[in-house]
Amino acid sequence: MSSAPLPDAGSNWVDRHAPERLKPWLKLGRFDRPIGIWLLLLPGWQGIALALSQYRKTPDLYDLWLVIAFALGACLMRAAGCAFNDIVDRDIDRQVARTAARPVASGRISVKKAWAFILACSLTSLLILLTLNLTAILLGVGSLALVAAYPFMKRITWWPQAWLGLTFNWGALMGFAAAATVLMYWGPEPAIPLVDHPPLPFGRLTLPALFLYLGGVFWTLGYDTIYALQDIEDDAMVGVKSSARRLGANVRRGVGVFYFLAIACAALAGLTAGLGPLFYLGLTAYAVHLLWQTRRVKADDGALALRLFKSNREAGFILLLAIALGSVQLVG
Repeated sequence: MSSAPLPDAGSNWVDRHAPERLKPWLKLGRFDRPIGIWLLLLPGWQGIALALSQYRKTPDLYDLWLVIAFALGACLMRAAGCAFNDIVDRDIDRQVARTAARPVASGRISVKKAWAFILACSLTSLLILLTLNLTAILLGVGSLALVAAYPFMKRITWWPQAWLGLTFNWGALMGFAAAATVLMYWGPEPAIPLVDHPPLPFGRLTLPALFLYLGGVFWTLGYDTIYALQDIEDDAMVGVKSSARRLGANVRRGVGVFYFLAIACAALAGLTAGLGPLFYLGLTAYAVHLLWQTRRVKADDGALALRLFKSNREAGFILLLAIALGSVQLVG
C-alpha cells in the first residue's frame, strides 16, 4: 500500500476542533469533508430555484422550509451513504492510502455501530421527507436504490462516476417537484370540495427539470473523474475501476466533453423553462469556470485534482445564481 500523505490531512475542522470521542463518528459521515454535502445539496437547491423561476411563483414560508429541509437532508443522507460505502468497501479501503484511516476500515467504529449510524440518519431523513409533497416523497424513496447500488459500481463498470452522477443529482428532480406543488383529486374534481376527500399535493416534473438533472449527471461525471485521479495508482493495484483509469492519457479531453454536455443541458433547462437573458450571463460564468478546471487538469497531480474537485462548490453556486437571475424579466 502507498504511504503518501493525504493532500489535506489535518487541515479540516474535525481534526482541529472536534472532541476526540466525536471525531470517528464525524469522519464516518464525512463531516470533515463538507464538499460532498455541497455537491449533493446544490442540485436540490437548483431544482427548487428552477421551479420557482419557471412558474414565476413568489417564494413563501414553505419554500423557505424546502431550502432548509434539503440542507438537512443532504447532510444526513450523505452521511448515511458514506457510512454504507465504508461498510461495503472496508477491505478495499485498507489497501488505499487515502482511505486506510477511515473509521470502519481502521477498526475505530465497528460494522454493527456503523449500521446503527446509518439507521439513525435515515430515519431522521425520512421525517424530513414526509413534510414534502407526494411526488417528492416517492422520488426520495426511489433514490435509495441508486444509493445502495453505488458502492458496487466500481467493481462492475469503468464508469462508477456516471452512477454517482445519477445519484448525487437526484435532488434536482426532488427539489423541482417539491417546489412545483399542485393539488389533485383522485378521480374527477368535485364541484364542491369534499371535507372527507381533500385533494392531495403532488409535484410537477417537466422538461426543464429533466434537462437540469441530465446536466448535473454530466457535471458530476466530470468532477468525480478529476477526483478519481488521486487514487489512480492504488485503484489499479487493487483492481478498482474508474473513469479516470478508463480515460488514461485522454482524461483532460474526457472531462472537457463531460463539462460541455453539462453546460449544453443546463442551457436547454433554461431555454425550455423560459428563463430571462440574465440566466445566460450566469451560464457563461459557469462555462468559464468549468473550462478553467478542464485546462488545469493533470493526470499525475493528485493535490491539484483535489483542489479542482473542491472548486465545484463554486461552480454549483454559479449555476444556482444563474437560475435565480433567470427569473428576473428585464423591462424595455
